[in-house]
Amino acid sequence: MTASLFSWTDLSIVLAYLAAIVALGCYARTFRARGGEGHHYFLAGNTLGWPVIGLAMFAANISTVHLVSFAETAYKYGMVFGNFEWMAGFTLVLLSLFFAPLYLRSRVPTLPDFLERRYNRHCRDWLTIVSIFSAVVIHIGVALYTAALVLRGILGVDPTSTILGIEPLMFFIIVLAVLTGVYTMVGGLLAVVWTESIQTVLLLIGAICITAVGYYHVGGWSELAQTLAGCAHPLAEAADPKIRCDWSTANFLSILRGPGDPSKQPWYGILLGYPVIGIWYWCCDQTIVQRVLAARNEKHARLGPLFCAFLKILPVFLFVLPGVICVALVQQGNPVFGGGAPRVPADAYTFMITHMLPWGLKGLVTAAMLAAAMQTCSAALNSTATLVAYDIVKRYWPMTSDHRLVVVGKVTTVVGTIFAIVSSPIFGQKDTVFQALTDLICYVAPPITAVFLLGVFWKGATARSAYLALVLGNVTGIAIFFLDLFQPQTRWGLVVDWHVRVTGVELTSMITSFYLCVLCAAIIVVTSRLSPQPLKDEARLLVWEDWREPLRGETHGRGLGNYRVLSIVVVATFLLLYILFR
Repeated sequence: MTASLFSWTDLSIVLAYLAAIVALGCYARTFRARGGEGHHYFLAGNTLGWPVIGLAMFAANISTVHLVSFAETAYKYGMVFGNFEWMAGFTLVLLSLFFAPLYLRSRVPTLPDFLERRYNRHCRDWLTIVSIFSAVVIHIGVALYTAALVLRGILGVDPTSTILGIEPLMFFIIVLAVLTGVYTMVGGLLAVVWTESIQTVLLLIGAICITAVGYYHVGGWSELAQTLAGCAHPLAEAADPKIRCDWSTANFLSILRGPGDPSKQPWYGILLGYPVIGIWYWCCDQTIVQRVLAARNEKHARLGPLFCAFLKILPVFLFVLPGVICVALVQQGNPVFGGGAPRVPADAYTFMITHMLPWGLKGLVTAAMLAAAMQTCSAALNSTATLVAYDIVKRYWPMTSDHRLVVVGKVTTVVGTIFAIVSSPIFGQKDTVFQALTDLICYVAPPITAVFLLGVFWKGATARSAYLALVLGNVTGIAIFFLDLFQPQTRWGLVVDWHVRVTGVELTSMITSFYLCVLCAAIIVVTSRLSPQPLKDEARLLVWEDWREPLRGETHGRGLGNYRVLSIVVVATFLLLYILFR
């Protein structure tokens, strides 16, 4: 560790934060003990109000990958990856209007339970497996990996050295995983939402510090835009082809891109692909939706996601923009960087922390980055424990007591932590960590999105067709992901290039996600038509007779307390942002 980069004051702040957050999570156990043990452990006793739901959903989504990899992608491609934040606003409106009322109406503890009531047990079992996989690998694995990268970079640890005989990256992954697992195992969902709320505030403070200081040094928005206009990327002449990029034909500050853009995120790919992954992530994924399931009533279940939608405006300015500012500072030869530049794009955020912030503030921002990772891990661990307890143990052993379910949840937390530690290095195989995460989601989400959408809006969707779509869709998607992951290697003399052009359109992971969703929807429609089944009685309350039906219910409030009015405001706000940054 180099003293000039990270002082003992900074290190003390980080250690104090870690101790405080673990203590708070464990303290939540005393409150959990006052309610029904299992129900309180997994669903916080259905006591959550809309502010906590919104903050907790936002916190469960935001991890270190947003701070590190958004800055990394922005340093390479500009603001285009901000689409993954602003498009979320539209899918959160869908959760509020159409999905949340059905979830609250059924009072299910997990989404696989909802799928069983709508279809059958086979669908429930399959979704349970996929949900556990996504929680452990997608949510926890990527958060641990990026947090470990941050610690290794900020502390100045040599990647070739060892700590207690362990490679530094893996050592930091293990430490963070163990600390998070402890308070999640002890405190349950209440510990998760308590710590998430505090960690979100700390995360935002840290991100605001970086953005504000960088914005000051770059000279304001007009100077930023002028510096970036028509300039070549500072890494244009780099020896590593993975980080070579010429920006003379692109606009750093534009969020919408055309065909052939180096980011491989054209506007039509976002328009087609994001709704597929967004509906799965925000409306059908246990880790995120569990906060809605724990709402005290329908009003809070509807307003919580809309509050989260407003919070999703911030990441583009707090997590994406710093990477763009870093490019401008390098272009200016700004003295704050001492004439230097990040070694690789992945170092952009840590480079800004170590060169722009004074001692003490470095520790605060580093603690914020750890908060981002730990809150995502704790949310996913608690969701995994809930899935195993209710969708596996409670199903096969229905007489299991609440106390035994909590024990199962704790054991699951430990096992899930171990699997996350083992799987996290997979995200270092891609061009950027965020791209690896996006690709994996694009190949997991399509069948689940198709099954939930048709199940909620079409009474004719049958259990047999849904199960067939889930199995075929997920097997196909995961196979494509791994073929793409190991594409540079030759297997049995065969090299497969999945990034080909089909009728002039580049087949990116986002567009592939759309095609897979259409395929799964077609499987459901055709199979249901060929072999129709009557709708189960218990499923009648889980399907909308008319898509306008959920819009006719009680509003539970006036003005912005009216979910219909607030939904319109959310949609209008994001449309305006797209117009301003098109």
